[in-house]
Amino acid sequence: MTLKSAKVYLVGAGPGDHDLITVKGRRCIVQADVVIYDYLAAPDLLRYASPTAELIYVGKKGGDHTLSQEGINQLIVDKARAGNIVTRLKGGDPFIFGRGGEEAEILAEQQIPFEIVPGVTSAIAAPAYAGIPLTHRDYTATVAFVTGHEDPTRKDSRIDWAALAGGIGTIVFLMGVKNLPKIVGRLIENGRDPQTPVCLVRWGTRSDQKTVCGTLETIVAAVAQAGLKAPAVIVVGKVARLRPKLSWFENRPLFGRRIVVTRARAQASDLVSRLSALGATCLMAPAIEIVDPDDQQIARLRGALADLDRYDWLVFTSVNGVDRFFRHLDEQGLDARALGHLKTATIGPATAARLRSHGLKSDLMPDNYRAESVVAAFGDHPMRDVRVLLPRAAQARPILPVALAEMGAHVDEIEIYATKPVAEAALALNQALADGAVDMVTFTSSSTVKNFVQMLPTDRIDTLLKAVKLASIGPITSQTAADQGLKIDIEAATYTIDGLVAAISGYFASREPIGYES
Repeated sequence: MTLKSAKVYLVGAGPGDHDLITVKGRRCIVQADVVIYDYLAAPDLLRYASPTAELIYVGKKGGDHTLSQEGINQLIVDKARAGNIVTRLKGGDPFIFGRGGEEAEILAEQQIPFEIVPGVTSAIAAPAYAGIPLTHRDYTATVAFVTGHEDPTRKDSRIDWAALAGGIGTIVFLMGVKNLPKIVGRLIENGRDPQTPVCLVRWGTRSDQKTVCGTLETIVAAVAQAGLKAPAVIVVGKVARLRPKLSWFENRPLFGRRIVVTRARAQASDLVSRLSALGATCLMAPAIEIVDPDDQQIARLRGALADLDRYDWLVFTSVNGVDRFFRHLDEQGLDARALGHLKTATIGPATAARLRSHGLKSDLMPDNYRAESVVAAFGDHPMRDVRVLLPRAAQARPILPVALAEMGAHVDEIEIYATKPVAEAALALNQALADGAVDMVTFTSSSTVKNFVQMLPTDRIDTLLKAVKLASIGPITSQTAADQGLKIDIEAATYTIDGLVAAISGYFASREPIGYES
């Protein structure tokens, strides 16, 4: 790579919620050889980086700087001169108190190609997520963004406090928590009404957002009482009166709740996205990983796929089973057309939907999503001498194949996948439980329960889970939990992810919301 192909992108990472990154900003992370990122740049954004990309943290927090600004400038120049595509990832917007202008100046002086990629600034996003519009025709037509990092008492202040206090409807201070008493004092000294509403929004747009409100006269005491720390955006102005009416983010049913998802990582995204949309903070702690079975089982499956004409029914008991089956079918050069003569049965709507995505409609699906119900549904069909192909998990319960055999069917039960514990998830999980940073743990299968228990030290399970609620997707999973010595607090009425989310939402609906002060 040459300098001609090198380039620096100064990218605004947005205010905290990783979904607020711009499309172009994300693309810059994806293509980067080097990502240089700040303290306030959402860590989740780093997952978009290439596995080969060099990730360099240069964050500044409370006066603790990993590198000086001059050092950061030189680092950017050095990495670009080495022929790299460099993405400089900065919290908020790079040109709003982000020192992006200084970094761009250096690049221009060194004749290094660069682009500015604006980001959503916390000055706008944090108030919006707190339900505070910065402008409103009934309240103000002016807004000012002001650094709170400058000492308001300095004689050579570059802030015109008289103009600010008397002429600006809404004032937004960034990086001002430490100087809050001095900021309040200067505004009142210069004529601002002490009864002017004020709100501080900490970690705006994130699931741990917290908002504290008061007036210029009361806000210092309110912040102290709430224990609110930096980073936070300070909003001063009459528009803050709208917060009780317009607050939406913190009013979501699971806001502030910290929920562990033990589902396998590949299947966890649906549950995580649904819980997150309701306001929960999700800790990914996959208790299981989906893996291939042993070679003997794979050989059996390939033999069955080579002789599909001899089967009458194809039965699926999980989404994983469907996915693994069709993967092997494709590897054999076949598709859904090879299954056209078969009748199909699925254990629930999620499994049926996944089957439809592969071009097949389920002929049998019980109203109750468990093996016993599948057996009952087959009671309406003559099964003597019927040949059934049953691809499923290695650890599956024996009820279904045994019952079908008792009906006279010939069942080929083939282990198409297995589950195993995920060792690397245990450390983070144990630390979160020990810190009291978990409200609930979710279980979506018996294997997630068994492997979750294996992730915890035997002599500390009761202590670690003392204040934690446990949620189960259905009675089979709940029974497995009971067998492992765990008490299930919430069980889904419908044994699906939708049912589990509904049960969790219903449980917390009657409890006080957390995370903020009004």
